[in-house]
Amino acid sequence: MEIQNSRREAVVGTAGCVTAFVGALAGIALWAPYGKDGLLDGFEGATNWDVVRFGLPLMILGGIATALTAFALVRGHWLRALGLVAAVAVLAGIGYGLDALAGPPRPECSNPC
Repeated sequence: MEIQNSRREAVVGTAGCVTAFVGALAGIALWAPYGKDGLLDGFEGATNWDVVRFGLPLMILGGIATALTAFALVRGHWLRALGLVAAVAVLAGIGYGLDALAGPPRPECSNPC
């Protein structure tokens, strides 16, 4: 009986790690268009490195937390899922507070430039 429980725990742990990895990849995939715009298409050719310093880690952590929230919901751990939802909200708040997730600034032109 002990061997079967340890195997089950190993499978659940592996599934959790795979879920977190997929969440990190999803965060990178969602960050990529914004990151490209911030790094390459900045105002007057300027590069915005805050996109990499702040935006990328926030998106990776947010992707991991979101994926683990879904994993916790599937497993029926409602309190853990609620805590992870709060973590995602905090990460989004930090990202918008740092202006790392708001997108690169676009030049405002009322007349044709």
